[in-house]
Amino acid sequence: MMLDSVKRTAELVRRYSAASLDVAGLLCDRHPGGAVAVKVVGDDLTVTTLTYAELSEASRRFAAVLARRGVGPGDRVATLMGKSADLLTVLVGSWRVGAVHVPLFTAFAEAAVSDRLRNSKTRLVVADAVQRHKIGEGGWEVLAAEDLATELAETEPWEPGSVAIGGDGPLVHMFTSGTTGSPKGVVHPARYIGGWHSYLEFGLGVGPESVYWSAADPGWAYGLYTAVVAPLAAGVPTILLPGGFSADTTAGVLSRLKVTHFAAAPTVYRSLRNSGRIGAGELSVPHLSSAGEPLTPDVNAWAPSTLGALVHDHYGQTELGMPIGFPHDPGIARPVLDGAMGVALPGWSVTVLDPDRDEPGAPGTLGRLAVVVADSPHMTFTAYADGEDHGRFVGDGRYYVTGDTASIDTTGVVRFSARDDDVIIMAGYRIGPFDVESALARHPAVAECAVIAAADEVRGEVIEAYVVTATGHTVTEAELRQWVKDLYAAHAYPRRIHFVPHLPKTPSGKIQRAELRRRRREEILDENGS
Repeated sequence: MMLDSVKRTAELVRRYSAASLDVAGLLCDRHPGGAVAVKVVGDDLTVTTLTYAELSEASRRFAAVLARRGVGPGDRVATLMGKSADLLTVLVGSWRVGAVHVPLFTAFAEAAVSDRLRNSKTRLVVADAVQRHKIGEGGWEVLAAEDLATELAETEPWEPGSVAIGGDGPLVHMFTSGTTGSPKGVVHPARYIGGWHSYLEFGLGVGPESVYWSAADPGWAYGLYTAVVAPLAAGVPTILLPGGFSADTTAGVLSRLKVTHFAAAPTVYRSLRNSGRIGAGELSVPHLSSAGEPLTPDVNAWAPSTLGALVHDHYGQTELGMPIGFPHDPGIARPVLDGAMGVALPGWSVTVLDPDRDEPGAPGTLGRLAVVVADSPHMTFTAYADGEDHGRFVGDGRYYVTGDTASIDTTGVVRFSARDDDVIIMAGYRIGPFDVESALARHPAVAECAVIAAADEVRGEVIEAYVVTATGHTVTEAELRQWVKDLYAAHAYPRRIHFVPHLPKTPSGKIQRAELRRRRREEILDENGS
């Protein structure tokens, strides 16, 4: 598929900004009834399909269930559900009555669930039976997902059909991951879908004939939009695989369904590699994409011979969508480069601001990664749910700063360095942990790694690394230090390496470097007798 990116961007912006926009109509009713909306894959790899006609019928019935409970435009409806056809019924049914979806990740603990329900002022939450115990008492009603079939069977479809909320109407009330502070509420308008539809086409390269699978969980922004909303908007069948990650099942789905377009977090690719489940030449998945964390070069040293293609790294945020990546669409494709996150995707303009001034820095220098607001028609974020922007907008509102440090060269290629609070400043050098992690990850004995700054009396900060060794491998600190010196830089090697059984991660799989820094600070205090 090759698209005219400028014309297509303008078309999508117009479509999703329309005052008459009807979310359920756009995601469901306008598609041919007999077309497949979703393929749900069972444990034995059998496939159950849900057509748009079936989704329309079920979601109209759920809309009636909501209306009977007094849920209407602007009310929050949360889901604490696994990947299933029922999840789509609840989502589309909620949008039919003009309600706002609150996604909850099933790995959340009770406190995280309650906080999000309370902060979003959720009216009703639909929960799987195994999740019900996490929902405490509050101002919300609970509907058990196992009772959904009975409720739908006993309810006539909602006669109004759907409510048009317009492009500026609230669609989703979700929360940032909280890796750099307390989770903040983000209320996205319906026109936010346009940026994700664009990403599906240009970034992921998905078209009408694609066999498409996003393995991300809909409890998070990337999974909600790439696995559910964007493919429904585009009328492209999506694949849902209930349950947690399994290398065997993932390999089986890729092979059995002949997936052509696959998107997943770097952790999934590394886990597939480490499992040894897929042999060289066994699979051919021509379009592979990654998001959520920087893609370390070791993945692409393995992927072509095993999965049949290079993995394209993509970058986004809950607040933004997906503004940067190596696109799969042939009309704008760029060669994939190790250690780079890609270029600005259609509908976006990005720059790197000087560390100290709110203006673009020199090409190739590290600075604050930012979106140029006026030149980014897919940009919809203006403030968090509390009405504050928390310092995101600088330069009199010209730039949205992402909180990440990066560089951009004269060709527009962006290279990620670190979160602002992950940057290591050692003896005057600014060192991004990603570069060191990329070098470490290339060692065959390293399954996973994370690099942090630790206090040092002489240098201010020094690099320390946490390493999970690969099964069947052993390696020493000295060997890994020399490896980084040889592969990356003589000055930017870990002064100390901690071998650990696993790394702390968020429920979405992102490494929690802040937690590692906290633990290390406590250890240093204990070592010094403080």
